[in-house]
Amino acid sequence: MNFTDIRNQFPLLKQLENGHPLVYLDNGATSQKPQVVIDRITQYYVAENANVHRGVYGLSERATEAYEGSREKIRQFLNAASTKEVIFVRGTTEAINLVAQTWGRQNLQAGDEVLITEMEHHSNIVPWQMLRDALGVVLKVLPINDLGEISLKDFEQYLTAKTKLVSVVHMSNALGTINPVKAMTEMAHNVGAVVLVDGAQAVPHMTVDVQDIGCDFYAFSGHKVYGPTGIGVLYGKEALLEAMPPYQGGGDMIYSVTFEETQYNVLPYKFEAGTPNMAGVMGLGAAIDFVNKIGLANITAYEQTLLQEATKKLSDIPGLKVIGQAADKGAVISFVIEGAHPHDMATLMDQEGVAVRASHHCAMPVMQRFQVPATIRASFGVYNHSADIDRLIAAIYESLDMLR
Repeated sequence: MNFTDIRNQFPLLKQLENGHPLVYLDNGATSQKPQVVIDRITQYYVAENANVHRGVYGLSERATEAYEGSREKIRQFLNAASTKEVIFVRGTTEAINLVAQTWGRQNLQAGDEVLITEMEHHSNIVPWQMLRDALGVVLKVLPINDLGEISLKDFEQYLTAKTKLVSVVHMSNALGTINPVKAMTEMAHNVGAVVLVDGAQAVPHMTVDVQDIGCDFYAFSGHKVYGPTGIGVLYGKEALLEAMPPYQGGGDMIYSVTFEETQYNVLPYKFEAGTPNMAGVMGLGAAIDFVNKIGLANITAYEQTLLQEATKKLSDIPGLKVIGQAADKGAVISFVIEGAHPHDMATLMDQEGVAVRASHHCAMPVMQRFQVPATIRASFGVYNHSADIDRLIAAIYESLDMLR
């Protein structure tokens, strides 16, 4: 894997920040975009701009072919059984809400249990709280240990005959923990529960095979996997999607409409109301091509070397504590430093051209679990390298000197 070649494909990374070459370490929030993705979006608007599925003229037909071509790329990327199982949404948040407001409202009733974990992103907490308040379902939360891990033994004990849905993050954005979602899915299915996996953080960093995992739903966002914002994917097993009502009405989700009744379109279009994000879909297809060209196995191995190096160098800093030390984790390091507020540190580090995230990372219960107001998070991508880690360490020491 030629690192220099890869980094040079990202135009934004060539700019200066406060007079320093930019070190971008906020990939957990959003990734930067390679030129091929930017070019693909531009190509659509310059040469292909037409609505898909609705025109019999050549321009529309070409746009439709490109749009559906991206769907097939994503089907292969996730190893879904059919393109009918690939639903385009705005992102992971909308995908989870879609399941909650369609499958959830159709299949859950008062007393049924929804099981999540203590490390979930707000997007995998709030939709289930809304269902709890509306329907009277019971929301159960599986605790995590001091390393930021779940116990499969505890998970088994939390599963009951009343568990109807398990919704779990594949890789934690706040801790980096990679959960054993395949084993969890099998255990959940043994009690008759449906499983939704939040894959927003996992998809950029590891191979995801939804048929191997066995989950019923899997969600991810394009902007975290080097694609554009405003586009994401919900994978769902065809039989479940067929039985679910539409999430929104109008546009492409209809087959026929009269004032008496509406017949809905077939999958996957039943869940894709209105004019879709055509440019976003094509940009996501280009991002998938970019990742496939490098190879996810190569990306995983490379990022793990960065994670190990950064963890070792950070551990040498006096007063620094890593939050989340799971045995199996992705290239995310959250940490706090004694006597230094994360927000102050991140602001000062930015003056050195180092961009890290300091916040609760949309995972306030995680911060409450570890009794910290926030953490500094360095999250890595395929364009980061060892020199970025050295700049990170230097910026931490420089910021600490200014604070103290």
